[in-house]
Amino acid sequence: MKTVILLLTFAALALCADDFCYKDTQRACSPTSSKLVTGVPNCNAKYGAIDKLQSSLQKYTNELLYRSFDFLLMSTFYGNYIKNRPGFEKLYRTYSDSLWNDGIELIKYIETRGGTMDFSNIPNNILNLENDGSESKPSPKPNWELNEYTSLAKALDLEKELAEDIFKIHLDADSLKPGQHDAEVVHHIEEEFVSKHRDAIRKLSGYTYDLGKLLDTPDASLAVYMFDEFLQNDKY
Repeated sequence: MKTVILLLTFAALALCADDFCYKDTQRACSPTSSKLVTGVPNCNAKYGAIDKLQSSLQKYTNELLYRSFDFLLMSTFYGNYIKNRPGFEKLYRTYSDSLWNDGIELIKYIETRGGTMDFSNIPNNILNLENDGSESKPSPKPNWELNEYTSLAKALDLEKELAEDIFKIHLDADSLKPGQHDAEVVHHIEEEFVSKHRDAIRKLSGYTYDLGKLLDTPDASLAVYMFDEFLQNDKY
């Protein structure tokens, strides 16, 4: 009995559903339609809750691209002749390239869902804005010229921030509120981001812990040098 009721309910919903694109084409092709009627605005790739989630996806895309440049700055700092840490340079360049590629792929995904990318839609944490409860104000500019130990800690914080921000979008997309649930966005986030950030956080946390232990030895300089060698040769 319950099965019959559910089937009847779904059938009723299907009959009540608005064929927006179909109506647009009918109106546009009608010989009696006004000349003011132009185009078929509802014949697009949008469905689900992409309109409500698009802004958050745009912000996250910009965050990925900006953080890619942050990692690139750290990589460049360790690649100069003074620091000469090719292992750290390689590590941060790898994260920079990965975030850049993720940003490009997310742009493609937004457009696949019928949306558009807005590069001016930048989150406050990228704009260096602090909220003290009354109004936002600029925070101090970040410094990327860090020593080896603090740079790993900073990299770990950045990856955790990216993971938390994508979790928020996942929570919104998985909402049961009418017009906000989007299973496809949930699936895409889980496939493309969740496990990737998990692995990055695990690796960076391990690097930070181990280097901290190595620094607490009589010959810390040699320990850092050997640690960099391991990073460079992918032996860590």
